[in-house]
Amino acid sequence: MDWFGILAQSAETTSSGSEGNVALIEMFWKHAIGLGQLEAFMFISFGVVWLFYGWRVFKVLVVISFALLGLVAGMELAVRVQGINNRFAGGVVGMLTLAILSVPLMRWAVGLLGAFAGAIFTAGIWYAIGLDPRYILAGALIGMVGGGMISFIVFRIAVILFTSMGGGALVLTGGLALLYRYAPAKVTLENAVTNVRWVLPVALMVPLLVGLIAQHKFVKSSKEWEI
Repeated sequence: MDWFGILAQSAETTSSGSEGNVALIEMFWKHAIGLGQLEAFMFISFGVVWLFYGWRVFKVLVVISFALLGLVAGMELAVRVQGINNRFAGGVVGMLTLAILSVPLMRWAVGLLGAFAGAIFTAGIWYAIGLDPRYILAGALIGMVGGGMISFIVFRIAVILFTSMGGGALVLTGGLALLYRYAPAKVTLENAVTNVRWVLPVALMVPLLVGLIAQHKFVKSSKEWEI
């Protein structure tokens, strides 16, 4: 898959309202089913590691997450700033910058990722229960504020929240790719994901909750875990 192209398209999806939300879901579905079998298994494997053992390797995951954010931001900035026409170079600079900054600012980075995870969680609930999609950013803002406050107060919760969200997203993406590959009714599956509003949020919440519960038990029983 063209990962630079996917990230660039994600950065450029700025449409508001229900049309923007539908376009984002359709874009996610398109890239999910574009995964090969090996890629799908890799997504699921890494997702399981995030879900159950993210608390042990969270520093590495934070650096990777901020590197990806920097990649998207750098490519977008390269397009918007006059005189910079190399999107790849802009992405590399942004990736290295945020990755390096995330190391000394680890606690702040984890708090921000926890806030983003909270935003995705509440935005998914907002969309799933049928509230006006034009104001979905309001739902995301509620989760971002709540998740950010909790993350900066209780560091372990931030770690568990963002690693569970990331793992759930990876498992969901790989699982949909495999399911679509072997499903007898591909059209039905596609219609369910793209047209039934609660399907995708619920499919994300299931592994997310599994990760939250499992990591909470692991962290609670681990005496050698270092922040």
